[in-house]
Parts: sequence; C-alpha cells; structure tokens
Amino acid sequence: MSQTIQTNVNVSGMTCGHCVSSVSEELEALAGVEDVAVDLNPGGISTVTITSTQQLSPSEIGEAVAEAGYLVVANEA
Repeated sequence: MSQTIQTNVNVSGMTCGHCVSSVSEELEALAGVEDVAVDLNPGGISTVTITSTQQLSPSEIGEAVAEAGYLVVANEA
C-alpha cells in the first residue's frame, strides 16, 4: 500500500453541505487526492483534511478551493 499524506487546510465561507461538496469535488480533481473530509463550521472556519498519495502545494489547494468559491485561510497558531 502506498503511503498517504494528510494535509489540513482551513477554509472560510462554507455554510452547508452544498459548500462541502463543491470544495470536495474541486480538491478530489487534484492529482493524487484520494479523500477529502470536511469538518464544517457554518459561517466560520471549516477544517478540510485532504488525503493524497503525493505532496500537494498550498497554491494548488488554494486554487482548487477558490475555484469552488471559497478561501483558504492561514492556521492561527
């Protein structure tokens, strides 16, 4: 079994299941992405966990999320 990489990103602006499916669909279209799990926080910052077989660049993740109409926000450490 190939090793998978989990990438967590915070996405603002998602409010419902339709938002989740839009974002998931765009991210699943990226090369190597096997699974997208969204912890929806309606109206706040939702956490998206992307499981992939290769490292994804922040810019390609950001572009995919933007394509769905949302914004990746920085982790508040």
